[in-house]
Amino acid sequence: MTEKPDPFTVPFGTIFCDWMTTARADDGPYVYGGVAEPFGDFSISPAAHVLHYGSAIFEGLKAHRQVDGSLAIFRLDSHVARMVASAERLRLPAIDGDVLYQMSIDAVEANSGEVPDPPGSLYIRPTLIGTEPDIGAAARPTRSALLYVVNCPVGDYFKGGVRPLTLLVETEIPRTVPQFGMVKCGGNYAMALAPTLDAMAGNEAIDQMLFATGGDITETGASNFFLADDERVVTRHLDESFLHGVTRSSVIELAASLGYEVEERSIDPEELVEWAERGEAFLSGTAAVLAPVGTILYEGKTLTVGDGQPGSNTMRLRQALVDIQIGAAPDPFGWRTPVKG
Repeated sequence: MTEKPDPFTVPFGTIFCDWMTTARADDGPYVYGGVAEPFGDFSISPAAHVLHYGSAIFEGLKAHRQVDGSLAIFRLDSHVARMVASAERLRLPAIDGDVLYQMSIDAVEANSGEVPDPPGSLYIRPTLIGTEPDIGAAARPTRSALLYVVNCPVGDYFKGGVRPLTLLVETEIPRTVPQFGMVKCGGNYAMALAPTLDAMAGNEAIDQMLFATGGDITETGASNFFLADDERVVTRHLDESFLHGVTRSSVIELAASLGYEVEERSIDPEELVEWAERGEAFLSGTAAVLAPVGTILYEGKTLTVGDGQPGSNTMRLRQALVDIQIGAAPDPFGWRTPVKG
């Protein structure tokens, strides 16, 4: 194993493990050899479909070292199902969910020696790209594709670890490409990048932009958004305009099991003014886990959420989720997939 830096000392997702898994489709099903191979560069045609017409999707999930020393992947089934659906939506060659499931396990097991102890984890990045060399194929899907899984040992997503974040509410610019909002594809992240960078250039305290296009809050550039108090958790109801986060669904199930009333509904930005005075806000995502929000910038106003520090309900939910992920608590939902390691 190549010696690598401590994942807590470098940006999230910049260290890569020594092994990966790949499968190729060429006008037919994906062919997977059943073993991991050394991490390395690919060779594709300059005319590859992905380079011209955006035929690419990906997923993000994690494997966690358990308190007993074993290893488990969190919500592997849900991430595989979402990627299968994403491939269909973008008309990429259909993914066999069983193949992707096994590829993910094989990659993690091959890299098990690189999984950091909690609060670190192993980030898993399945990716699918269209490889057919045809620049005349703008009006039809690629017939060949490359499916692969790479891993990264990671620490905290946000610099500084678990801390209260600052969000800027954006009510005009859309977060996603409308018909692909629920898909993890590069175009959606490119949509959010420029406005977020522009906002950060004007105010270095901003961590994320909270998109409320047309006065309807959905998500930030990288996470789903929640409000919480002692009785309720509130988040935007699902539609095709934003990502159906797996961590989001985990929070909802977990909150209900802990006795919170869960509301999935529209959230008007004006509601933030009142909520900040008495409640909490947080972000959820595979990378961020649950990240508390301390400040919201909205229409020239600075809203301090509660006392500006991580809220007790946010941290209760976060700890309950992390305890399941690392095997410190029972898994009544069946979210953990044990793997060798």
